[in-house]
Amino acid sequence: MKILFVSLGCDKNLVDSERMLGMLAEKGFTFTDDENQADIVVVNTCCFIGDAKEESINTLLQMSQLKEEGRIQVLIAAGCLAQRYREEIQKEIPQVDAVIGTMAIADIADAVEKALGGKARNYYEDINARPVAGGKRVVTTGGHFAYLKIAEGCDKHCTYCIIPKVRGSYRSIPMESLLKEAEQLAEEGVKELILVAQETTLYGVDLYGKKTLPTLLERLAEIDGISWIRLLYCYPEEITDELVQVIATQPKVCHYLDIPIQHASDSILRRMGRKTNKKELEGQIKKLREKIPDICLRTTLISGFPGETQEDFEELYRFVNEMEFDRLGVFAYSQEEDTPAAVMPDQVEESVKEARRDELMELQQEIAFEKAEAMVGRILTVMIEGKVADEDVYVGRTYKDAPGVDGYLFVNTSASLMTGDFVKVQVTGSNEYDLIGEIYHA
Repeated sequence: MKILFVSLGCDKNLVDSERMLGMLAEKGFTFTDDENQADIVVVNTCCFIGDAKEESINTLLQMSQLKEEGRIQVLIAAGCLAQRYREEIQKEIPQVDAVIGTMAIADIADAVEKALGGKARNYYEDINARPVAGGKRVVTTGGHFAYLKIAEGCDKHCTYCIIPKVRGSYRSIPMESLLKEAEQLAEEGVKELILVAQETTLYGVDLYGKKTLPTLLERLAEIDGISWIRLLYCYPEEITDELVQVIATQPKVCHYLDIPIQHASDSILRRMGRKTNKKELEGQIKKLREKIPDICLRTTLISGFPGETQEDFEELYRFVNEMEFDRLGVFAYSQEEDTPAAVMPDQVEESVKEARRDELMELQQEIAFEKAEAMVGRILTVMIEGKVADEDVYVGRTYKDAPGVDGYLFVNTSASLMTGDFVKVQVTGSNEYDLIGEIYHA
């Protein structure tokens, strides 16, 4: 029996997909990326914002058509959309044989086997149940890098966010379990670990009574085979001096931080339920750059949040212009039902949200281009991601580049390189976000 597995949404969801793939592989199932060869389809869904919901629903409808036509035998919905809208899915898409909630992924093999036997059922656990961790994973990222999910859920309760209602409260995964998983990934050839959670900076508070992300980083750095460790989703108010010190001094930890700030107007930050203000954000960014001069800072923003005035937007625009983030993404506010922000007064028109988003991104493009130009002449360590067909050009990433969200460096060389190789490259030019370089010979 061949399974087509469709993983939507964030990298945290991808880790769940890889765990489910591992469980199915142990039961003897094989996999395909061709819907025409599939007997079973599993869709791991997302519901974080409107576009993600739409993509998940459309994918389920597309796959339900295959079921309707008799081209597949089983269709299963898993993940956040399945958790949040399970009754609606069962009612509106009857071709779905089983629905698996966010904390019930360990039941995937049983769900498939039951559905094949004509005894389909749905699987749910308390959203605050112990996170599923350990076991075999089928890494789908190419094998040279992998995401390591260190916690589940969130306690922040930002007013725009549905995550606590589908993923529960913050629960760290025990350190020994993470170390064992990381060692297994390293044995399989993984060279870069990318730490993810709804919030990585609070790791360990619930288990050990204090923030233990610095300790985790030090322990992961001891694992043979791991060369890079990258941090995503670091809330600015939770970044400690100890964490900054580890990033600055531990050679394997990339000088890269993803710090989603969402806005810079104090009034909007308060309405969002965020725990920082503009002055504190400026102070944290200044400190990071003083302690780690070559640090690459990524952030995300929301445009058009309820109540955002033109003055609020202009304040945010000036902030972006002054802070000059290395990497930045902007999302137009998505009005998510069952969140406090959805019923706030002064909702902003869609056209205004999108115009403000575009204006911020145009500014960031200028900043990114200037920063790329400033990289010319530098010598950087680059991880090779692949080769351009029929050309002596390889595609790579620097410490400044998280896979899938940041830029690339194109390496001109006739040398024979493999995916996952690390090489020294001198930057010779830039093309907007992307860099161009050649193998550096000392």
